[in-house]
Amino acid sequence: MHYATRDAAAQPSSLSFKVRVKNTGSTSVALKDVTIRYWFTSDGFTAALLSRCDFASVTDGCDSVTRAIHEASGTDADHYLELGFSSAAGNLAVGATSGYAEIAIYNAAYDKLTQANDYSFSATTTTFTPSMQVTGYRAGELAWGIEP
Repeated sequence: MHYATRDAAAQPSSLSFKVRVKNTGSTSVALKDVTIRYWFTSDGFTAALLSRCDFASVTDGCDSVTRAIHEASGTDADHYLELGFSSAAGNLAVGATSGYAEIAIYNAAYDKLTQANDYSFSATTTTFTPSMQVTGYRAGELAWGIEP
C-alpha cells in the first residue's frame, strides 16, 4: 500500500489521506479482491463516524470505491476504514500501481479528530510512500502491512 496524508494538521476537520495499491506479486490481481484498512481512533466522541471519497482515478472513479467503518481493538486504533473496489475497477498487472483514491473520515457532529494518535497516520508522509501501517488484504487475507 502506498499512502500520503492530505492534511498534516494535528486536529483537522477530517482525517484526509490518499492511497493506492501496488502489485508486488507474480500474477495479475483483480482489484475487486483487494481491500485496504486505514486504522484510527474515534478520540472518545460518540457521533457516528462517516467517510467520503473525494476523488478516485480508478475506472468509474469514486463509484468503484467501497467504504465501511468498523470497530477494532489495537494500539492507536479503535476503528478502521476498509476500502474496497468494485469489479469495474479492473485488474492490476504485475508491478503496476493502481490509480489513487482521496479519502476523508469525519464524524457526524464535525468534532475535530486528533490524528497524531492514529496508527495509520504519518504527518511527514506527504507524497506516496509504502506504509506498513496501512494494511492491504487479498481475498480477505493480510497481504501487506502490520495490523495494530
